[in-house]
Amino acid sequence: MKPRSLVFDLFGDYLRYRGGEVRLRGLVALMGCFDVPEATVRVVTARMRKEGWLESRREGRETVCVLTRAAWELLDEGRDRIFNRAQGPWDGQWHMVAYSVPETERALREQLRKKLAWFGFGPLQPAVWLSPHNRTDEVLAVFADQPVVRLDTFRSRSAGLEADRDIASRAWDLKALDQDYAELLEAYRPRLVRYRAGEDLGTSALVQRMRLVHDYRLFPFRDPDLPPELLPDSWHGRLAHEVFLEAHGLLRSSAEACVDELLTHS
Repeated sequence: MKPRSLVFDLFGDYLRYRGGEVRLRGLVALMGCFDVPEATVRVVTARMRKEGWLESRREGRETVCVLTRAAWELLDEGRDRIFNRAQGPWDGQWHMVAYSVPETERALREQLRKKLAWFGFGPLQPAVWLSPHNRTDEVLAVFADQPVVRLDTFRSRSAGLEADRDIASRAWDLKALDQDYAELLEAYRPRLVRYRAGEDLGTSALVQRMRLVHDYRLFPFRDPDLPPELLPDSWHGRLAHEVFLEAHGLLRSSAEACVDELLTHS
């Protein structure tokens, strides 16, 4: 786990519920649970301030850190994708984005592709991406201030369910994704026995809960949250999400007690 990601996760999962700010020495104490030295914490927080993700102020001899509005928006967007799943039946419509970006703007094109993947779109063709969910407005909003990005959006239906399943198999590598979900289940499902027993894990609860989030957080970049009828048989994704939610909830009390203890005595 990278120190920068740890700072974001600590704010997102813990510090937001404790006033949304933290003394620098308290952050150093929390990061110490992950073997991040104080010097590294200071370098990371200074870099995050320069990048516009973090602000700080002085209170006497103390430095207090707080995330910027842009950082909170990023965290909230990520939290929604990680914890929530689409509800209700699929209406059978594909939502499509066709884009055009000048060859001179390769970095912007790559940014667009990453954002499309984040919103659950997959490439049917190199410049034509689609999703079963209506998130085209979100994509348009992100690139509204980029005049060199041309985005056209459409809605369409295929010839039927067989064609829909074929489209899904071409737009996403569902086999590889399913295998990775299976490996996540193999790692975390056995731990639920201890978590359910309420074993006092101390500092380890915080570390394990953060590791859980770290291991799960990349899946929303790859998983389009397809309707059940488009998924392969014996799909592991839904069960993996349930195990993630349960483990995250079971570790909450012990992890928060650890955070409170460290912040109180730092």
